Parts: sequence; C-alpha cells; structure tokens
Amino acid sequence: MPFFLHQVSYTPEAWARLIANPQDRFQAVRGPIEKLGGKIHNSYFAFGEHDAVLITEMPDNVSAAAVALAFTAGGALRSAKTTPLMTAAEGLEAMKKAATCGYKPVAAVATAGHS
Repeated sequence: MPFFLHQVSYTPEAWARLIANPQDRFQAVRGPIEKLGGKIHNSYFAFGEHDAVLITEMPDNVSAAAVALAFTAGGALRSAKTTPLMTAAEGLEAMKKAATCGYKPVAAVATAGHS
C-alpha cells in the first residue's frame, strides 16, 4: 500500500481549544483512517510551518484524498498538505524510467535547433 505524508496547521481558535482541553488528535484521526483501510505509521506534533505531521499507509490515492478532505472539512485547520511518498526502490525505478522516456530539456532542444 502507498504511503502519504500529511502536514497540517491548526487555526488559532483550534489551538485555543486544544490548550484549554488538551487531547491527542492523532487518536481522533486513527478511526477514520482505519475505516478507509489505512494505518498510521508515525505521528508528530511540530513547530514551524506545520503543527502536526502524520505518515499514513492508505490503500490508494482516493482513500488518501478522502481522509485529507475530511481533515480539511472539519474547520480546525488553517492549512493541510498531503504528499504521496515513494520508497527508495520506487524512486530508483522512477529514475530509471525517466532515463528511457525520451524527454529532451528545453536547453537541449534549443541547442540542437541552432546546429
């Protein structure tokens, strides 16, 4: 199953509610993720651009998009970003395929045209 990186930032109002009533939001999202056939692999609170980071394994892109939409629709997030992840082996396979696809960069095409 594919892996996904979810990066979210809470609204100031959501932070105020969490500070007044601290709770493990990772447990709150575990059920919906599992209901869609997924699994949480890692979860972290963070500071900086994102407030929380989650790595999930989901059955497919549609399921990952569905959980991302559910997170966003809840209204507690200022921003949410979901990134599909690849294993090192998948990345290497993509590099090998890229080498065989025949794409020519603009610079290469322009240089070839001036010869």
